[in-house]
Amino acid sequence: MNKKKWLTAILIIGVLAIAFFWGGNYQKSPNKVASNNVESQVVESDNTASNQNVDVEPTASSDAVTTEIATSATPSESAKPVETVTPTEEATPSETATATEAVKPTATPKPDSKAQPTATPKAAKTSVPETKATAKPVIKPDSKVATTETKQEPKKDKFLTDPVPSGKPKPVEWQDATVDKKKQLTATLSVSAATILDNMDIFNEDKLEVLPADGIIYKAQKVTFYEGESVFDVLLREMKKNKIHMEFSMTPIYNSNYIEGINNLYEFDAGELSGWMYKVNGWFPNYGSSRYVLKDGDVIDWVYTCDLGRDVGGYVATGGAQK
Repeated sequence: MNKKKWLTAILIIGVLAIAFFWGGNYQKSPNKVASNNVESQVVESDNTASNQNVDVEPTASSDAVTTEIATSATPSESAKPVETVTPTEEATPSETATATEAVKPTATPKPDSKAQPTATPKAAKTSVPETKATAKPVIKPDSKVATTETKQEPKKDKFLTDPVPSGKPKPVEWQDATVDKKKQLTATLSVSAATILDNMDIFNEDKLEVLPADGIIYKAQKVTFYEGESVFDVLLREMKKNKIHMEFSMTPIYNSNYIEGINNLYEFDAGELSGWMYKVNGWFPNYGSSRYVLKDGDVIDWVYTCDLGRDVGGYVATGGAQK
């Protein structure tokens, strides 16, 4: 009887001890702690999955997980509990993540911060060509404009006169000229129509009687003039003094008198390109004789051209290009 009582008491004590160990407040074993961590990690992964719009169904109770870990896993392997849990059927093993991987997306600003510097240099590189592209038109449109300006034809004055060559006298308007009759100067004057002799085939036969045999109308000789007088003034006075016919007309557009005929030899008497021209010191001015103010010692030659100045060397003065 005593033995039965003792066995019964020991059995009761054992049952109570087992109950105490299973449900009491004793310190849990490492495996039990690992199971609790697994549960919390599974919950976190479930929450992460729910945030990512993935429905994950629990596959086992916490007790089952604890039992599996207690029987098959060591404390060092407790960090990999999720590998034994299969999420939904749609997810593949490559798509499942550990508990630590689920936390990484919220704590990975470094890749983003690294991506920003890489984007910034690219923007800088694209902006560099833009500044270069905008800088080029500033230099090149300026050099092209300068080139076109230099290539433009020289501007004429208000009386349609081209710029006077360097070193040659500039025109003086006869209205602005001041004649000083107290100062007498000398010049050489001549008038010739010798070119007509070389173009008799186109010369007006009705004018043969007024054409000198040698073509010289007024021999080269010294004449006097007053300071400030023009080429036209000297010609007009000498033709009147020697009773030589002369006809002229004022041309306002050129602000000068135009010589139409001398000694009854007019323009167009030897072709449509014929007429009277003048030169001073061997140069054919590109403006009228009323605008050329003489200087002491000048040599004045009036010549008749049959080819718009080409036959006497004055083609440039008539607007032709210099060869």
